[in-house]
Amino acid sequence: MRILHIVSSLDPIFGGQPEVVKQLIPAIASLGHHNEVITLDNYQYQFPAFLNVTIHSLSPSYGKYNLNFKLIPWLVRNNSQFDCVICHGIWQFQSYGTWLATWFHKFPFFVYVHGALDPWFKLTYPIKHLKKWLYWPWAEYFVLKSATGVLFTSEGEKKQAAKSFSLYHVNPVVVNFGIKKPAIDVIRAKHAFKNSFPETDGKELFLFMGRIHPIKGCDNLLHAFSDLSDKNPNWHCVIAGPDVIGWQSTLHELANKLNIANRITWAGMLEGETKWGALLSASCLVLPSHTENFGIVVAEALACGTPVILTNKVNIWETIENEKAGFAADDTVDGLRESLQKWSELNKPDLQILQGNAFRCFSNHFEIDLTTKKMINLLELEISKKHTKM
Repeated sequence: MRILHIVSSLDPIFGGQPEVVKQLIPAIASLGHHNEVITLDNYQYQFPAFLNVTIHSLSPSYGKYNLNFKLIPWLVRNNSQFDCVICHGIWQFQSYGTWLATWFHKFPFFVYVHGALDPWFKLTYPIKHLKKWLYWPWAEYFVLKSATGVLFTSEGEKKQAAKSFSLYHVNPVVVNFGIKKPAIDVIRAKHAFKNSFPETDGKELFLFMGRIHPIKGCDNLLHAFSDLSDKNPNWHCVIAGPDVIGWQSTLHELANKLNIANRITWAGMLEGETKWGALLSASCLVLPSHTENFGIVVAEALACGTPVILTNKVNIWETIENEKAGFAADDTVDGLRESLQKWSELNKPDLQILQGNAFRCFSNHFEIDLTTKKMINLLELEISKKHTKM
């Protein structure tokens, strides 16, 4: 198959969408399929995954919506070169523009929603949700209704998405997602991390890795960590990720108020060896999110044999619990405290079992060659169904 990916940006600061594209491209190519990418900005992508991939930068785009006047004519001219289009993300112009292009020339397109339909947003930001309702009936509703398929990474995400808007009609396709097992020098990666953050050496590390944003629940993590830190003097927390909205200063104040400032390392956004060194050095990864469609960092931790503590709002939490690769609880301070308390009661043999379970969980569920084969089969099936109906 020849597949065209459309994404607003490949800048890694935006988290999930660029990372999914970065992981999918080589996995799809390894199965003998062809990829090209449209991006609506001019970010200078330096990833090895894109070295042999044609990337069409259609900048400039305008505003947070990324309004782009080049996308529709480009798709009308070139869609016949591809077997299908995968549009990554909604609520920006890439999805609406892709649908508008089908008015002029029909072609199969899928929309990968990347968790954007989780009802948590409706409950937490009711004013924003009202604004989305004004846009939904004449834009995204028809985009998703017209799509060959709407891609979800788990059954949990698919079920939750149906709760956001009463006006809802889609063809849901659960494709799952995974990552490639990192080919890294473990000792060198650990040294890279410890050399950058020497205060972590010899500590039992609880690692958060992701955007510094209220949706990620880092404040709950600090509260729960504080409650148990006195009884566990060797515990240390690493908060790693970009401060996308300036929330980190609030977390700094909270850490000072809780008297745990000296037990926290603010690592910023980690990449390359230092990132993998953090995941390998961590005793466990903590993802306290209030909503998360997949959590790529969870798969990355499992690939390192690092157990995870996460909330039951991360849509793969049941897989983690079923494989006994970590603990899951409510997205509250009490829930995280409960999971950290369970962790504190582990002995060395328990921990070794948990680490083995973590890597087995990755191999069974989140290895990208396995998940990509299933995804390609599902895409081909949905395309054939569409052609049969036409």
